Amino acid sequence: MAWDITDEGNVLKVAVDGRLVAAVAPNLLEDVMDNLTAGKNVLFDLGRMVHIDSSGLGVLVRILQKTKEGGGKVILAALQPGPKIVFDITKVSRVFEIVPEVGDAKF
Repeated sequence: MAWDITDEGNVLKVAVDGRLVAAVAPNLLEDVMDNLTAGKNVLFDLGRMVHIDSSGLGVLVRILQKTKEGGGKVILAALQPGPKIVFDITKVSRVFEIVPEVGDAKF
C-alpha cells in the first residue's frame, strides 16, 4: 500500500492506493498526524483503495476524532464498492461524510 499526502492550504489531501490493513495502518496514522494542524481539514481520496480492514477503519476514525478536536472536518471521496461494504456492515459510514468524487468535497 502507498499513500500521498498533499498540503493544500486548509486541506490535507491523502490519496490512498492499495490495501489499508493492519500492517500499514499505523504508518499512515503517523504520517497524517505529523501533518495535521489545528483547523486543518482532511480529504481522503479513496479511489484506488481496494481493501480495508478493522485496523484501517480504526485509523480513519482516530484521524476523524483528532481533526474534529482541532476544529476541522474529514471527508472521504471516491470510496470503491469493495471497501464500501466494510464501511456499511460496520456502520462506520454513518460517522463520515462520504462523497462520490474528490471534486464533490466541500469544506
